[in-house]
Amino acid sequence: MPALITYQTPVLADWVDYNGHLRDAFYLLIFSYATDGFMERIGLASDDRDASGHSLFTLEAHINYLHEVKLGEDVQVRTQILGHDRKRVQLYHALFRAGSDEALAASEQMLLHVDLAAGPKSAPFGDQSLEAMRELVQAQHDQPAPAFVGRVIGLPK
Repeated sequence: MPALITYQTPVLADWVDYNGHLRDAFYLLIFSYATDGFMERIGLASDDRDASGHSLFTLEAHINYLHEVKLGEDVQVRTQILGHDRKRVQLYHALFRAGSDEALAASEQMLLHVDLAAGPKSAPFGDQSLEAMRELVQAQHDQPAPAFVGRVIGLPK
């Protein structure tokens, strides 16, 4: 399977800082939009969420800033499913310049499936979402293991 591209955009002027680089907060925005794109792939697009009352909430996210990203560059997020169970999915988003295979940033995320009408409260994925994730995992089986998974922030003691 070719890479699962979940979001693509040019870097906008409002997103860059005084150094002409993409601001750190906008990496998370781009990865958030990529999560929306992933949700569409597993049957949780906006209309589906409205009809079912189910969505995904981010429980944890780690970002690694690897290379500079500048104004006007076309970037895309490629997403890989690291694992999932009945209620959670662990994703790896990697940011690339369009047409390049050098990662500019990476984000490992843990997402929880929720029933919004119940409080919100965690809930099992529906059959359609589970099947879509199984198909994506199968299609991604030959992709290399992501480089920036399971990292911990800390200074040596």
